[in-house]
Amino acid sequence: MSIHDEGEPAFRAPPLSCDCHFHVFGPAARYPYGSDLRYPPPLAPLEDYLELARRLGFERFVFVQPSAYGRDNNCMLDAMREVGAPCRGIVDIDENIPDAELARLHAAGVRGVRVNVSPVKPPAAGFAATMLARIERLHARCAELGWQLDFLTPGWLTSELMGTLKKLQVDFTLAHMGMFLARNGVDQPGFQQLLDLLRHGEGRCWVKLTGVYRMSVDPGFADAAPLARALIEAAPDRIIWGSDYPHLSFADKVGSVELFNLLGQWAPDDAARRKILVDNPQRLFKF
Repeated sequence: MSIHDEGEPAFRAPPLSCDCHFHVFGPAARYPYGSDLRYPPPLAPLEDYLELARRLGFERFVFVQPSAYGRDNNCMLDAMREVGAPCRGIVDIDENIPDAELARLHAAGVRGVRVNVSPVKPPAAGFAATMLARIERLHARCAELGWQLDFLTPGWLTSELMGTLKKLQVDFTLAHMGMFLARNGVDQPGFQQLLDLLRHGEGRCWVKLTGVYRMSVDPGFADAAPLARALIEAAPDRIIWGSDYPHLSFADKVGSVELFNLLGQWAPDDAARRKILVDNPQRLFKF
């Protein structure tokens, strides 16, 4: 859906607001895709994204490596170079990447690494255990650099990883509210574990209000509102927001302005929105 076909933003993002999760896609001839494609990759160049950002009022940006490019981060890094100072990046890398390459990425503005599992992966008992060696190695390397870990995992896997998450000694983010299905409500055990981690953990856990269409199919995503509000109430200082542009396989079903307007419903108070859009990203990403 073109942003020109959407309605108006219900509010304007305050100065220095940050979109903490979005992707860019360049021409396939220049930026070849990986072999494990979860969706037909769109053409979503930086200039299209920046037009949206201007419309909503965003001035800071956190690029996130999309799965379509595998561990080739060049498309994102080129876009970051074009944007300059007001941006950070979250890459996908091999956990044993050379130190010199990590230093190069850090100089380019990278501040974290994705741990990315397909949101539609069906439950597989014990799968979390197969991820631990990679998580532990990345954890050690992120600790040296002051980087964070960025998890995108289906809700059942977020639950299975909860014991590991509680032990992390670096900041980490959970994309798409931990991917707990909205229809199962605030009282579902995994979501309650997440709220407990936010309230009583060591302050390392941050949650992204992103990708609501991956966890809700209700009109207007109404059933996700109680989850979003519960997260904001549990940890108002560790909630961030991202557009998840260009919405990939959901692009014809949802609009970026519509998603932005949802934040106004979840956090109707100006001060709460300022925390989510400005203050929290500034602390987490050290702008």
